Amino acid sequence: MSKILSEADTKSIPTNESKKLTIAVLPGDGIGPEIVEQALNVTKAVCKKFGHTLNYEYGIVGACAIDSTGEPYPKATHDLCMQSDAVLFGAIGDPKYDNNPAAKVRPEQGLLKMRKDLGLFANIRPVSTFPSLIHKSPLRADLVEGADFMCIRELTGGMYFGRPQGRSEDGNTAYDTCVYTREEVERILHLAYKFALQRNKKVTVVDKANILATSRLWRQIAQEIAPQYPDVETEYMFVDNAAMRIIQWPKSFDILVTENLFGDILTDEASVITGSMGMLPSASIGIHTSVFEPIHGSYPQATGKNIANPLATILSAALMFEYAFGLMEEGALIREAVTASMDAGVVTEDIADNSKAYKTTDVGEWIVNYIGSK
Repeated sequence: MSKILSEADTKSIPTNESKKLTIAVLPGDGIGPEIVEQALNVTKAVCKKFGHTLNYEYGIVGACAIDSTGEPYPKATHDLCMQSDAVLFGAIGDPKYDNNPAAKVRPEQGLLKMRKDLGLFANIRPVSTFPSLIHKSPLRADLVEGADFMCIRELTGGMYFGRPQGRSEDGNTAYDTCVYTREEVERILHLAYKFALQRNKKVTVVDKANILATSRLWRQIAQEIAPQYPDVETEYMFVDNAAMRIIQWPKSFDILVTENLFGDILTDEASVITGSMGMLPSASIGIHTSVFEPIHGSYPQATGKNIANPLATILSAALMFEYAFGLMEEGALIREAVTASMDAGVVTEDIADNSKAYKTTDVGEWIVNYIGSK
């Protein structure tokens, strides 16, 4: 079903440059539809504020797609993504598949296929703190206050995609293969250095080069590329050390770049710095259409209860405006509104302390109204 924010909604609003934005909306499973609805409402409010025309169309992915079509990432959904300028994505996963190791088709296969087919080789996860949430982190305030770094995770290589992969005929042996090519490593490292040049000019390359052949390739290529960026400091760190450093000294990082599996684990670990996984957005970028999504899962226990934290998805919409459309002022306004909602205590139960916990829809509506008042 296609939706358009009409010209009547936007024509009276001043703007420096009106744009037509076309996005695919993939709510997914669990709390996905609830949080994506709020992010979409915020997106509409921003487009109205700045005079942009918004076109959007829904697609299915994950467990809901398996139930409907038998495929976790149907061709129709892929075609929709390819025809769009950006994808706003929720979450996937369902207990009936998660708890069945023998399932041949799984929701996560749809996510991996989407990444591969769209060429999404880089996942960008900014990690920063919010003053009103410092006390929610399990780490000491002096460790996390002011932390601000970016994790850049290679997304279409490594163990998640390497072959052979499977189990023996008797089912008692399983195997996964970690594979990386020079091209895959070079492009993600160059991206990391380009981001570093826009920030604090430091790159930490995370690997396990003392054990793994793929990590030795990563380190070799990083040592070849680093001299091309003489203004950027480069450090090399084993993944186990990086896992400790994120907890011990998170402010020591600027750009952290690593392979797929390590990045998956380290970025979830880094979420404790903010005080809640429900606060971290991400952008997956690459060859075709970029995808913007929260880092958390589908949280099936909360489905339909209107209690899920929509802020990570709303912040992902901010990244969408910036990375997909080059609209920096729009992205900044969303972040301002999110910070204001937390300062005002308009938050969901996961970060509400002893004060009133607001519903998912309440938080989204408050942010929409804030944007409209500016």
